[in-house]
Parts: sequence; structure tokens; C-alpha cells
Amino acid sequence: MKIKQTITIKEAEKSDAQALAMLCGELGYPASATDIERRLEVLCSDPEHVIFAAKDDAILGWIHVTVIRSLESDPFAEIRGLVVTERHRGGGIGSQLVEAAEKWANGKKCGRIRVRTNIVRAEAHAFYRRMGYVSKKTQDVFDKLISSKT
Repeated sequence: MKIKQTITIKEAEKSDAQALAMLCGELGYPASATDIERRLEVLCSDPEHVIFAAKDDAILGWIHVTVIRSLESDPFAEIRGLVVTERHRGGGIGSQLVEAAEKWANGKKCGRIRVRTNIVRAEAHAFYRRMGYVSKKTQDVFDKLISSKT
């Protein structure tokens, strides 16, 4: 049995880029530190996005949450990504990151928070259910490349 670990939750910053990039790879989305620095610069300058990092001596996980605005519904928050380093999973770090995201969303006056997770991530589904999230629908995701990366 893993012991719940006490860590610090802080907003991610440029100096965290290498650790965040490594965790992106663990999530299945490889990225370089340069990629992460570029993305952080844009996201961290937008008050409707936040990336929290879980830290002890090193970055152990991160969560990205944003406000979603659309014509058909009132604003809500969406968890865009969450990962805890494999070695530290099951110790409460993911729960602490989700709680930080929920608190942030509440401060943004979002009445609900949503997360989308790949159908093959059974452990993630169980985690979110334990956190009180309810599956609302299944959908397909369609992608189309429309221009080259700049």
C-alpha cells in the first residue's frame, strides 16, 4: 500500500519545462523542453488557463485546466491533462492536483468541471470516479490537419 504523500502544489513556470516535458512523455505525448517552454509562455499568460505542478524535491506531476466558453452552455472548467510520474502514482498526488484544479475553477465561477479521457485508460476512469466524476457520454474525436506547424 502506498502512503499518501505531502507535496507542494504550485503554478508551473518556465524553469519546470524539462520535468513537465518528461511527464508529457509518460502521458504518451512526447515533447521537448523547448516545446513546453513555448506552450507555457502562451498558456501562463492567459488567465483562463492554469498549469499546476506537484513538487517535493522534483516535479512529480502536473495538471492543466482551462475555462471553456461556448454558445450552448455556461462556462465550465475542463481538465486538459493530468499526469503523475509512474513511480509516485497511487500516493494521493493526482487527487491533490485535481483538488487544486477544482478550487481554481470554483474561483473562476465555473459551476462544473469536465475531464475527457481516452477509452483505453481504465485506471484513469477509476481514478476520476473515485474523485466523484460521472461519465456523461462517449464520443468520437475527429482530427484534420489544416496547416503546417509554425
